[in-house]
Amino acid sequence: MSRAADRLAMIFNHLDRSTVHVAASSTSTQVASYDHTPALRYTLDNDALSPDQRLSYEENGFILIKNLVSEEDIDKFRSAFERICKGEARFPGLVVMRDVAIAKSEFVLDQQAISKLQDFQEDPELFRYCCLPQILKHVQAFTGPNIMAMHTMLINKPPDAGKKTSRHPMHQDLHYFPFRPVDRIVCAWTAMERVDRRNGCLVVLPGTHRGSLKEHDYPEWEGGVNKMYHGIRDYNPDHPRMHLEMEKGDTVLFHPLLIHGSGMNQTQGFRKAISCHYANADCYYIDVKGTTQENIDKEVKEITTKKYGMDAVTFQDTWAFRGRLVQGERTSL
Repeated sequence: MSRAADRLAMIFNHLDRSTVHVAASSTSTQVASYDHTPALRYTLDNDALSPDQRLSYEENGFILIKNLVSEEDIDKFRSAFERICKGEARFPGLVVMRDVAIAKSEFVLDQQAISKLQDFQEDPELFRYCCLPQILKHVQAFTGPNIMAMHTMLINKPPDAGKKTSRHPMHQDLHYFPFRPVDRIVCAWTAMERVDRRNGCLVVLPGTHRGSLKEHDYPEWEGGVNKMYHGIRDYNPDHPRMHLEMEKGDTVLFHPLLIHGSGMNQTQGFRKAISCHYANADCYYIDVKGTTQENIDKEVKEITTKKYGMDAVTFQDTWAFRGRLVQGERTSL
């Protein structure tokens, strides 16, 4: 048995500090009951993850799985993205975002560069990523068997134009999500090519998933920042960080409270990745009024009103529209 398996077994067998409730009955007998706090919070008890993977996620808030998505599938996703860039395909709800500083696109040189696709759940080819069995096998270790795809993205980080706008500020994904519980949400993020520090790989602060949701807003960057790229107002810059260098097909799964971001793309090419945020279908919506999420609530509703002319749409509605079942039963979201 591995050291990780030994340690996991020890955790399962360990009883955390117990609270004893003693109740007196009419016959003066006493009954004691014990409440135990679960030792493993962030992963579920199934065979999808190895003991090493479970412990790594519990401690760090992410795990990296090598070669999870095939080269053939990734090439198909890239072709689907190219068709959208060329205007050959359009789908309901799809949001095409462009970099504020990059004048030339990868496929259509007289257009501003597309830096991200959001909400591709109606694109049959791109949505197939969210349904890949090998991804869902791992995802259910965090969400459980009823799985919703809630947020889909294809990130096309452009070469930086000298204004550092290709950076993504350090943030927590939960800032954008008005549903809970937080521990039943997970992101799968797959590299579509070699990702390293030169072209702006993910940077994570291990262990920060054990903290709380922090206040976010647009960073005050001299070169500007792309739309919806909110960042944490205050975090410890001295916290140990890791640069997740990945090969094509490698996939990282991470917690929505994990603080992460990405640096500039200092190459001449575009850096691509595809991702999906999954949630347990039993998750429920919350009212973010009066919380740190109120600013993103307001911004999303302003964008929705401008794009669709719908004043009555709520923040929760926008997530209910984009959510799509990928496994099991849609029970709540």
